[in-house]
Formats: sequence, structure tokens, C-alpha cells
Amino acid sequence: MLGGDQQQSTMNGETPTLLSNNSRALVIADLTHVGQHSPYMISRDNVQNRALSQIAESTANHSKNLQDDMQELGQKIKHHEDNVKYLKYHKNKLEESIVDMQVAIGKHYVSSSMEKEDPSHMKNEKKIIQNILKREGSAAALWYRMKNQPEPQAYDRTLTKDVIGVVATLGMVDDEILSRLLSEYLGLDTMLAIVCKTYEGVKALETYNREGLIDKSLGLCAVGASTGPLDGRFRVICLEKLRPYVGDFIDDDPQQRLDLLKPRLVSGEIPPGFLGFAVNMITIDSNNLNGISSDGHNLRESLFYNLFSNLQVYRSREDMLKALPFISNGAISLDGGVIKSPGVFDMGQQRGDMDVMFPNGSDRFNLPMNYFEIENHLKETQWEKTRTMVDLQREQSLLDLARFNYEKKKQEFVQFLAQSSSFAGQHKAGWESSPR
Repeated sequence: MLGGDQQQSTMNGETPTLLSNNSRALVIADLTHVGQHSPYMISRDNVQNRALSQIAESTANHSKNLQDDMQELGQKIKHHEDNVKYLKYHKNKLEESIVDMQVAIGKHYVSSSMEKEDPSHMKNEKKIIQNILKREGSAAALWYRMKNQPEPQAYDRTLTKDVIGVVATLGMVDDEILSRLLSEYLGLDTMLAIVCKTYEGVKALETYNREGLIDKSLGLCAVGASTGPLDGRFRVICLEKLRPYVGDFIDDDPQQRLDLLKPRLVSGEIPPGFLGFAVNMITIDSNNLNGISSDGHNLRESLFYNLFSNLQVYRSREDMLKALPFISNGAISLDGGVIKSPGVFDMGQQRGDMDVMFPNGSDRFNLPMNYFEIENHLKETQWEKTRTMVDLQREQSLLDLARFNYEKKKQEFVQFLAQSSSFAGQHKAGWESSPR
């Protein structure tokens, strides 16, 4: 006989279902099964991946912003570096032009003390020749006596036709101080040297007999027989045997000064106190500027370049010694410093008896035809240099600021990367260690 519930189910037409004793386990199992496939439930792995993805995206965005900032600062640095480089180059070129123009108009060494020179000290060419004639036993004195004879002998004309003159009278220096320094640097023997165009002129000054002894009946010795004997050796310079300067000349310079490579500091600037090259500080008569030697070279590129080479001139001994690493041949300073050659210094007091010097003053050579034009251009160039230096200082300040900001942004970027890496590692470790 069926129970009441079973009977009721039968009456309703439903098939009765018997529940087993393990019905609780079945219910729990069924609920677990439903939970795993429900669209409303999110797994722990998905939550972890989404969180890491958000962190990575945020990190990437901030990293890109930092990198963009660094790139922009890098472009600013490059821009200011280019400006600084150009302005330095422009300033150096202006300095070169200033030095050349100062040399051209004789203002390269003028100081307040030099501007007050006693006019009685101005040595003109006639005074220099008189001082040469006082040295009676010198070949230079004999040559001038022979040249000044009212009725020269036949052999006198042979001697004089190839001789240009004596070194001391073939150029002029604008003031006595520089003239004395350059003359002392060359020495008395060189200042009294006779300059010939060709080697034929050299041979005419002195001849030898079959035994190799000097024939005193010819050449300057013959002149000395009537005016006084030669005293020892004398120096002769032959232009055609000299090795001339090979290079360019300064543009538009009527004196044809040499475009020598100026000394440069590591920064590219001209050393402080550098005034120019001695070879360009000699003013040469226009008659001796064109085709004097047999091969067509003028006195500056032949005679004076061989005498002075790249001799540098500085305002003071202190300036000269500071520039010592950049002095390749020799140097002098206006206060008496002398470097004969690298490692060779002339010490002590200047000679007070140096009376054979280059003429100085304005009585022999006139001012350059374009003197005032050069002077005006010099003032304009000096003003342009001042303006360029102001621009250079401003660009350098902007460059320093850009570099500072770049380094600051770089440190911020490196610190951000380190923090991001540490943060991501901590979160990853936390997800892996937490129970699922």
C-alpha cells in the first residue's frame, strides 16, 4: 500500500521519483557544476590579467611621454649646439680679420705709452744709413760708400747692379719699440747683410784665386783698398737661392701680406695678446713688392719670410709664455721677451746700443691708400665681434639649461623604469602566491 505522498503523485499523473540517501552530495555537486559555467562569474586569472594590462598600459603611456620630452630636449640641445658652433666659428673669423686689419694700418701694438713717443727718436732711412757708415769695417758700409761715389768705377757698377740693398733699409716698422725688437731678434750681422738678386751678384762681391784664397784686387776687397779694409766676415743673402713662401696672400692687401695660419687654442680662439706675425709687420716699398727676385717673388715672400718665418708677436711676455704650446717657430713680446726657437729663450736686458734698425716713422712710406676705409671696417668688425660674443653667451646659457633639463628628465625616466619594474614584479608575485 502506497503512502499518502506517493498516492497523491499518482493521482496527479506524475511518475514518482525515489530520493536516495546521498541526495545532499548530489545537490552540492550540481551547484558547483553550475558555478563553473555561469556567465556571471569571473575567474581569478582574468582579474589578474586585466589588472596587469592596465598597469602595463599606464606605464607605457608615461614612458612614452618621458621619452617624447627627452627627444624634444635633445632637439633643443642640438639646435643650441649648432648655434654655438657657428657663433664660435664666426667670432674666430672676425678675430682673424681684426688682427689682419690692425697689422695693415699699424695699430696692432699701439699702447698709451707708445703713442707718446718722442719724435726725436724716430729713425728714418737716412739716419739708419749714417749708423751703418759708422761701422767702417763692415761690407754694408763699403757698399754704401761705393754706391754714393760721384763717379763710380767700372767694377763698382758690376757690384751694384745686382745688389738690392742692405736688410736694415729694405723695410720699415711703424714704431721704434717693435723695430728694435725685430732688429735684435735678427742680430747685427743679418741687419747688415747685403741682399743680391742672383748668385752672379754674390760671386761679384768676392772672388777667389786658384789657391782658393780671396782675391783682394776684386770685389768689395778692392773697394776696401781705397776706403778701408773689410773687418772679418760679412753676410750676403741671395734671393734666387731662397725657398719662398708657398701659400695665399691676404685678400685686397696692397702690401701683399701673407695669409699665415694663426695659432689656435683648444677652444679654437686666438691666444690672448697675439698681435700677428713679424713678417707681416714689415712695411715694404712698393718698388720691392713686385717681381724683385729672378723668379718673380717679392721681398716679403722671399727675403723677410726666410728671416722671420712664422715668428709670432705678443703684447706681453706673460701672454707669450701662456701661448708657448702654440708657438712653432719663435716669438717676441713688446716688453722684451724673446723665444728664438722652440726651447731656446733669450734672457737678460735688451741691448741699448742697437742703432742699426728698420726705419720707422711716416717720412718714407705714406699711409695705405685705403687706410681710412680699413679703419672704418675695423671698427665695424670689432662691433660685430662684440655683438657676436653677446649672442654666443646667450646661446651657451640656453644650451646649458637644455642640457640640465635633459639630464633631469633622463634621471626621472630611469627612476620611473626602476619603480615600474619593481611594482610589476611585486604584483605578479602577489597573484601567484595567493590561493585560487
